[in-house]
Amino acid sequence: MREILVLGGTKYFGRKLVQRLIENADRVTLATRGSHDDGFGKQVERLKIDREDKYSMMTAFEGKSWDLVYDQSCLASQEAWDAAVTLKGKCSRYIFTSTQAVYEYGTNHREESFNPMSFTYQLKKRSGYQGYEGYQEAKRAAEAVLFQHGSFKTAAVRMPIVVSEDDYTERLKFHVDRIKQSKPIGMAHLEFRYSFIHAEEAADFLFEVGKSDFAGGINPGCSEDISLDELVQKIGRIVERKPLIESNQTDDNGSPYALPGSWSIDTVKARSLGYRFSSLHEVLDPLIRFFQK
Repeated sequence: MREILVLGGTKYFGRKLVQRLIENADRVTLATRGSHDDGFGKQVERLKIDREDKYSMMTAFEGKSWDLVYDQSCLASQEAWDAAVTLKGKCSRYIFTSTQAVYEYGTNHREESFNPMSFTYQLKKRSGYQGYEGYQEAKRAAEAVLFQHGSFKTAAVRMPIVVSEDDYTERLKFHVDRIKQSKPIGMAHLEFRYSFIHAEEAADFLFEVGKSDFAGGINPGCSEDISLDELVQKIGRIVERKPLIESNQTDDNGSPYALPGSWSIDTVKARSLGYRFSSLHEVLDPLIRFFQK
C-alpha cells in the first residue's frame, strides 16, 4: 500500500484523482485549509495547512513521510519553495500539476520549449502575480523551484484547458449558451488556437504518472488543437445556430477563451510513453451536446 500526500485534491480533476487513488487501495492524506467538506469521509486522512504559511506545513508534516506527493494547489513560487523545504526527506517523488501556460504564446509546444532548470525566478506570494502573465510566471517559477531545489524526483504535468460536464468554470458552457440563445460572443482573435483535455483523462494521466518513475515536464491532452473560430463553428453546427461574433469584447460578451495569444501543446512524448487520449472531437462534441440540453 502506497502512502500518498495530496496538496489540495478537493476540487475538480484533483478530486477525481483522489478517488482513483482510493480505488487503488492507496492510503491518501489530503493537506488543505479544511475550509469545506471534501466528501471522502473516512476514506482519507487529513492535515490542515495553509499554503501561504510555511510553519503550518512544518507542523502538519512533522514526523511523517510519503511515497508520493501530488501538488494540486501551488499558485506561487514561495509556495513551491515552502513545499520543497518542509517535505525535504519526507518523500521521494513529487508530481506537480502545471499548465501549458508555462510556454510562450504559440502552438504545438514541445516540453523542451520551457526548461525549468534554467529559469530565473523571484520568490513571491500569490498576491505578487496578477492576470494571465502573472499566472504564467507563477507556474514557471514554481516548476523552477521544484526542479532546482526539490530533494525529490519531480514531474511537471503541463495541463491544457480542462473540460467536462462538471467543469466549475463553465467556460465551454458559456459559448454553447450564447450560441444557442443567438447572443453575440466577443472575440478579437478568432485565429488563436488552444489544446484541451477531458477532466477524467487529466485525472487518469496524473494517476498513471504516479505509478511510473517518470521525471521532467510532460504534456497530456488531445493530439489536435483548435482555433476559436473552429470551436464556435463546431458549436454552431451542433446546436444549429449561427455564431454571432463581435470583435469588441465586453464584460458581458467576452469569451473566457479569448486569451492574449494561442496556447497549444505537442503530446508526442506522452503518447510515445504509451499514454492515449481521446481525440478533440471525441471530447468536445459530447460536451457541447450535454450543455445544449
